Amino acid sequence: MDENRDKIDNEMNENDCNCGCEHCGPDGCSEEDCKECDKECDCKNEDCKTEEKDELTLANEKIKDWEDKYKRLLAEFDNFRKRSEKESAMMIDIGASMILTKILPVVDNFERAINSIPEDLKENSFVDGIDKIYKQILKTFEDLGVKPIDAVGKPFDANLHNAVMTDENAEGEVDTVVEELQKGYTYKDQVLRHSMVKVKK
Repeated sequence: MDENRDKIDNEMNENDCNCGCEHCGPDGCSEEDCKECDKECDCKNEDCKTEEKDELTLANEKIKDWEDKYKRLLAEFDNFRKRSEKESAMMIDIGASMILTKILPVVDNFERAINSIPEDLKENSFVDGIDKIYKQILKTFEDLGVKPIDAVGKPFDANLHNAVMTDENAEGEVDTVVEELQKGYTYKDQVLRHSMVKVKK
């Protein structure tokens, strides 16, 4: 009989929980008891340990899922921000191009006026004032990224030049621009207006 009692006592000791909480009795912790106890359970209840492991795995999976969602959302927002900035810059450039295109005829008139001034009047203060305004406009163009297109003496380029006349008797190589009839301009490496030219044929 003593042997049977010792066997029972050993089995009870194996199931005992040493966390010391009020939920733990001589028969060890139940699954619900372990959840209520803030201390780490060291009982021999395998179902309890398996349940804790499953809950931890599920929690880690949820954390990883939320991290993935956060990273995707962050990437989408970054792409949206970059796309918005690019579209905004494009709209600004389009608006600037439209305004600059309307100013070009004014610049053309300044050039014609200056080129038509007789030599004996070029020292006139009024003429000097017109020349300074013209140069100020060109400096402003340069600061904005507007540049004149090189034409005379350059090979004809349909991307930059608009050939309105040809001349077989002009000096130079064939398909070379021999005269510029109207100056062309680029804005930020985009053609604002093609140069109107005469080409050697």
